[in-house]
Amino acid sequence: MADPATAPFAPGSVSIRIYLHDGLPAPEIVRHELAQAKRAVEVGFDGVMMGEHHGGFPGYIPNTIQTAGWMLNAMPHGWVAPAPVLLPLKPWALIAEEIAWLSAAFPGRVGFGAGTGSWQADFDIMELSKDDYIETYHRSLGLIAKALRGEAEGEFAKDWAIIHCREAPVPLVTASATPRGVRAAAANGAGILFESMTAPERLRELAGKYRDAGGTGPIILIRRVWMGEGTFGRQDKQMGVYRGYGSDTTAQYWQGNQLINGEADEVAERLAEAARDVHADAINLRIQVPGVQPDEMMDQIERLGPMVAKLKAMWPWA
Repeated sequence: MADPATAPFAPGSVSIRIYLHDGLPAPEIVRHELAQAKRAVEVGFDGVMMGEHHGGFPGYIPNTIQTAGWMLNAMPHGWVAPAPVLLPLKPWALIAEEIAWLSAAFPGRVGFGAGTGSWQADFDIMELSKDDYIETYHRSLGLIAKALRGEAEGEFAKDWAIIHCREAPVPLVTASATPRGVRAAAANGAGILFESMTAPERLRELAGKYRDAGGTGPIILIRRVWMGEGTFGRQDKQMGVYRGYGSDTTAQYWQGNQLINGEADEVAERLAEAARDVHADAINLRIQVPGVQPDEMMDQIERLGPMVAKLKAMWPWA
C-alpha cells in the first residue's frame, strides 16, 4: 500500500490536471499525456487528475479510466484519479469494476472522482437522454461508493476486485458545487473537488455545509496557474466555453478569471491563501487550456516543481 502521506487526495497533497493537446494525431496526443504525467510526479507533484468529455471537446479526455492505466504504467510513482468521471454516461457497475480492477493492478495509487456532466453533446454521443441525469448521478454515486468500499450486494459482490476493496477501499471525491451535491458526498463518505470558477465565498459556504453534514473527506481546490506572465486571454476563452453549457444553478456563482501567475514564492503564497479562504486541505492545479502548446506545458511543469515544494512547506493550513 502507498504511504498515507502520498495516498490519492491526501490532505496536503498537490496534484496536477492533464488535458489533451488538440489538433495533433492521436498517437502524439497520447505521447504528450504520458510524458507530462511522468514528469509531473518527478518534479514533486503527488498525483494526476483528468476530466471527461466526448466528441473532441477541447482538451478533455473521453477514456479517463483507460488513460489512468496508461499513466500509472508510465509514472515511476504517484497516484492517478480520473476526476471527474461523468456517472450518467455509463452503467454504474461498469465504472466500479473498471476502477476496482485498476486499483488492484496499482495498489494505493488509484483515486476516483465522480461528476454529473451537463454538456448535451456527451449525452447525444452516448445515445442517452439527459432527462433526470441528476437523479441518475445520485443513484450511481451511492452504489459506486458502496462498491469501492467492498460493500456491494447481490451477484456484483462476487467480483474479486470489488471484494478486495473491503481491505483496500478506493478514495472517492465528487465534483460538487451545490448544497445537495456536498451533502451527498458527505453521506457517501466522499471528499469534494471544487472547480476553479466559483467565487471563494461560495466555496467556503459549501465547505461548511459539507462538514456540517458529517463530511470527513478531503476538500480539494482546483486552481489555474501559470509561472511567469499569465495567459489571461486563453484562460478567458476557455471560461467562455464553460459558460456556454454550464447549468444556471452553478453558473450564478461563477466570477471572473482567477488565474494565479507569477514566480514561485508569489504563486505558492497565493495558492495557500486561496486554500485557506475556502477551507480546502489539498490543491489540484490546472495549467493547460486550448492554445497552450506541448513545449509550453512541459516548461510549466518544470518551473512548477520548486513552487510545489514551497507550497507543501506551508501545510497544514491550520
